[in-house]
Amino acid sequence: MTDITWEDAYCAEGASCYRIGVDARGNSYIAVAGQEDRPLTDSRAALSALIRDIKAGKADHLLHPDG
Repeated sequence: MTDITWEDAYCAEGASCYRIGVDARGNSYIAVAGQEDRPLTDSRAALSALIRDIKAGKADHLLHPDG
């Protein structure tokens, strides 16, 4: 497998932790902490777009599905 540089885990309360990583080939990875051997893989551009959209509030409805 490609050498992935993983960031520290992003954790909510409890055990819901995600890790984001990148490699030298321009790929990005998102995995559940402890399961880095099975990541979701896409381009860095796709990861950048995802982060921008989340920061812009486009996923806020997922945080509060009842209201």
